[in-house]
Amino acid sequence: MARTHCTDRVVGDILASWRYDISGITPQMRKDYEQHFKECAHCRARQQFHRSLDVTLAVLTSLAAVFFLFALAVMKHVKPLEHVAFNVFGLDITDTYRMLVSAGIAGLCFSVIALALVMTATPASSYLRERAELLEERLPAAIRAFRSR
Repeated sequence: MARTHCTDRVVGDILASWRYDISGITPQMRKDYEQHFKECAHCRARQQFHRSLDVTLAVLTSLAAVFFLFALAVMKHVKPLEHVAFNVFGLDITDTYRMLVSAGIAGLCFSVIALALVMTATPASSYLRERAELLEERLPAAIRAFRSR
């Protein structure tokens, strides 16, 4: 990315200020920018980099939410935790359990809010939808027939 240069600096600067996202503009304006992406390897690489960052953020925040859900589900079944809390730290078992459940719920809420912010602030959802449609087009007709049912 650093060794290539944009073929049209004006269009490249406009696209850079939009984080190389043209999903929100009108189809008439989009044609020129899509043509620029076809011609300019620099801007195309930058767009792919930004979309991969967006998808990575979405995956990480959703994984965090899944891990907090898993921690809350496992919380009741961990008896060694009671031993550590009672004997090592001198804590009451119910207070420890409440503290851990509260931390798990707070982490889950934070993760869900972060995921919602990532999905609304970035074009990750539209990018993933476009990639899914491309993959679906490449599937054999027999497999695509299952999807239409």
